[in-house]
This record gives sequence, C-alpha cells and structure tokens, in this order.
Amino acid sequence: MRFQIVMADVYTNPEKHVVLHNNVKLPVLGLGTSHNGGYSHEAVVYALKNCGYRHIDTAKRYGCETYIAQAIKASGVPREEIFLATKCWPADYGAATTREAFNGSCQRLGTDYLDMYLLHWPDVPSGVKDKKKLLQDTWRTLEVLLDEERARVIGVSNFLEHHLETIMDECSVVPQVNQCEFHPYNNPKKLRAYCAERNIQFEGYSPLAKGLALKNTTVKSIAEDCGKTTSQILIRWNLDKKIPAIPKSTRVERVLENSQGYCPLGNGQILNEPQIQEIADVHNKSPAQVLIRWNLQRRVVCIPKSTKEHRVKENAEVFNFVLTDENMARLDNMAQNLTIMDPSSIQAKIDNPLPDGYKLNIINVPAEP
Repeated sequence: MRFQIVMADVYTNPEKHVVLHNNVKLPVLGLGTSHNGGYSHEAVVYALKNCGYRHIDTAKRYGCETYIAQAIKASGVPREEIFLATKCWPADYGAATTREAFNGSCQRLGTDYLDMYLLHWPDVPSGVKDKKKLLQDTWRTLEVLLDEERARVIGVSNFLEHHLETIMDECSVVPQVNQCEFHPYNNPKKLRAYCAERNIQFEGYSPLAKGLALKNTTVKSIAEDCGKTTSQILIRWNLDKKIPAIPKSTRVERVLENSQGYCPLGNGQILNEPQIQEIADVHNKSPAQVLIRWNLQRRVVCIPKSTKEHRVKENAEVFNFVLTDENMARLDNMAQNLTIMDPSSIQAKIDNPLPDGYKLNIINVPAEP
C-alpha cells in the first residue's frame, strides 16, 4: 500500500506530529501557501530541502497548485515523504463536481492521491436551495475518496460548531481536521473544546495574525526568555496546545526558523505587541517564533506562511525551546475575538466568477522546460 511507508523524522518525532483518529500522522508544522503575500518557488524549495518541512498546505483557490508541484520536484524530496494538503472551493461542492475538483487538484499537484483534502468553507453558492443537502452530499464524496484511498485524511476549514453538526448529522466519517484562523487575538476555546471532544484535530492558519501577534510585547518577552524569535514562540504555543501549525514564508531564513518553533503570524501589528516582544526577548526568539510555539503548545497544527526564505527558516526553528506556563497564560489572555479573515466577505467571493489565483503574485517561478 502506498500509504504504508516510513516517513521523514518530522513524522516520527512525537513532538512533531499528531496522530489522527484514523491513525494517520499529521506533521504539526506546515508551510502555508495562500495567495496573500505572493507565492515564492524558492521559498517552498528551501523549506523542503533545507528546513525539514514535510507538510505543505494549499488550496485550489490560491492558484498555485501547479507551482507547488514544480517546487516539490525541484526539492528532490520524495512525494511519499510529504504531507500534501489542499482544499475544495465551495463553487465546486456537489457529488460529481467535488470529485472533478479533487482530480483537478491531483493533476495540478502531480500526484495520484492527496494526504489531506478539506472543504474550504461551510458557505455554498447563493443559488443553492438546499444548502444542508449540498454540504452533506459533498462530504459523502470525500468519504468515498477516503475509502478509495485517494485521500488519506478528510476534513473541513473555517467550520464552526453548527457547521460541523450539519456534516455529522449524516456522515459515516467524522471530519478528521478542522482548519481555522488561530492566534492569540483569536483563540476560539469553545470550538477547540468541541473539536477535541469529538476527536477532530484543530489546525490553525494565520498563526502570526499576518504579523499582528509578532509585535506583541508578551510574545516578545517570552521569546527573549527562551532565546527564540517571536514566530517560534507562537508556533510552539500551537504545538504545546497540540494544534498542528502551518506557518508560511517565502524567505529561506524564516522557513528554517519556523521549523524550529511553529506558529501562524498575522498581519504585522501583533508582532509589535510589547508583551509578545518581551517573551521573545527572554527566550532570544522572534515574536513570530513565540507565536508559533504558542500554537504548538496549545496542540494546534500550525501553518505559517512567508515568501521570505529567512522567515521560512525562522518559523521552523521552534522545537528547541519551551514556553513557561506564565508565558502561555499571558498569550492566552490576549484574546480579543479579532480575526484577519472576514467570514462575511466569503459569500461574494464564492459567487464571483473571478478565476482561481486571480490575485496571486508569482515570485521567481522558473519557466517550464
């Protein structure tokens, strides 16, 4: 069986993976590739080749699946060592169309199977009369793909409790992962508890709040205490919360740093928070590392993103320090129910005919031979 293989160390180190309820090992630190900030071929190659990343998170909507296939090939890392995840856009929901979308993603990614396939949003096109039935029919298609071993893990993204209930009312397989925005400004404790009670792994994107958390004084202080960057602290917070982390960076240095700490970052402001900086200074880490570490120590799979190689490196360097209980509490107390993504804007994007990747800025992608 192609799934019964010996994985890279990122899978076997107890701290670097979580075991899902179907016994698949999910690396707790991943590399995000969303269109925000652009897509960097060199950063993805560097992350795989030099920083030990083995979890790549993308989506059809981002418009970079083809480029990721090129990067994987250029890295020289065997496909079977990479946990490759992508998402189905709501415009493709439906029994037949979801399978078509899955096959299209596989073709663009240069693979015949996916390690994880997620429903991108709980929203559906406005013209749909029975939205509940569409979601349930779509989920059944994912269950079939799982049964066919085309997908190793199936899950959802941006689902709240009532959305999950819609799926679980009729499902045979409970979603194995729920990927949502997660950082100190947005810490949905009730949703995380709900998922934990049902053995649904919580995964966090935008761990750095696109930079918002990295400047927080608490995170900076913890990073200083641990001798880490704030990014590593945030990633580590995710990991210690047992939440897989998916930081993103297009810089080699950040990819490496993130591999040593884990944490989604934000929009920039959070990185200036005095509390985050104080923690970062104590640990001799960056605010981003503090945020990633916070994710990890909260057992949240973390997928930070960056197009800067030095940031990609930094975001990976979050496994060699530990946030104290006091550090964790300070970061936990920063919750403001503040999100980077506005869920109310998604419906218009689903109904809009703009092509996938319409706003993607491509950085240093080589021409096809």
